[in-house]
Amino acid sequence: MAEFLPVSSTAHLRISEALLGIDLSNGYWKMFSIVIQFGAILCLPLYFRRRIGEFLTTFPRGIHGDRTWFNHPLTLTALAFVRTAGPAFLLTKLIGKNLENLVLMASSMIVGGIVMWIVDGVYGDRNQSGDVEDIRVSHAIWIGLCQTLAPVFPGTSRSMATIAAGELAGLSRATALEFSFLLGIRVDAHGDMVLAIGLVVSFFVAWGVVAWLMNWVRSHGFAPFAIYRILAGIAVLVWALR
Repeated sequence: MAEFLPVSSTAHLRISEALLGIDLSNGYWKMFSIVIQFGAILCLPLYFRRRIGEFLTTFPRGIHGDRTWFNHPLTLTALAFVRTAGPAFLLTKLIGKNLENLVLMASSMIVGGIVMWIVDGVYGDRNQSGDVEDIRVSHAIWIGLCQTLAPVFPGTSRSMATIAAGELAGLSRATALEFSFLLGIRVDAHGDMVLAIGLVVSFFVAWGVVAWLMNWVRSHGFAPFAIYRILAGIAVLVWALR
C-alpha cells in the first residue's frame, strides 16, 4: 500500500524487517518483497489504461495536437526516468550502504515530511489548473533530478520527491501526482501460495490506494502524509538510537 503513498515504502519494508526480525537479504523474503511491489506496480497500467491509451494513440502530436516526439508525455516520462536512473546507477554502493542506516532513514522521513508540508502548503492551493499534457521538458528533468533523492536517501519516498518537485515547478497537485504514478510504471525484477497471495493482495490494495488518492488530492492537500512521516520518523529515530 505504501508503494504509491508519499511515505516511503522502502523505509516501511526496512523498518518491518527490523521490528519482525526478518532478513530481507534472504532469497525468499527478497523474492516476496519484489512480488508484492510488482503486484502494486501492475495495477498502474490497468488503472490508467485509458490515459495511457490516449498517449499511445496520439503520439507524437499529443491530445491537443501541439506536441512533438521530443516533448510528448510518454517521452517526458522516459526522460524523467533516465534522469533518475543515471545518477542512481553511479551511486549504487552509497545507496546500498544507506539502506542499512535506520537513523538516516528516519531522518529522511522527518525532513521529507517537513518539506512536503511546507511545499504543499505554499504551492498546493496556488496551482490548481493544468494537466500532464502541460508538462514541459524542464519539468521532466527537474522531477527526475529530485527523484534521485529517494534511492540515495531511503525514507525520502520516490512519490514524495516527485510530487513536491512537481508542485515547486508549478504543477497542480493532481498533475504532479499523476506524473508520479506514470513514473511508477516500471518492471522490477517459484512461488508458493504465500507469494501468489502477496501478489494478488498487493495488486488490489494498490488499486484502491491509487483510486482513493487520485480522488483525495483534488480537494485536499498532502499535510496528513507529512505529519505521519514526521511522527513515524521521530518514533523510528528514537527506537534506532536506543
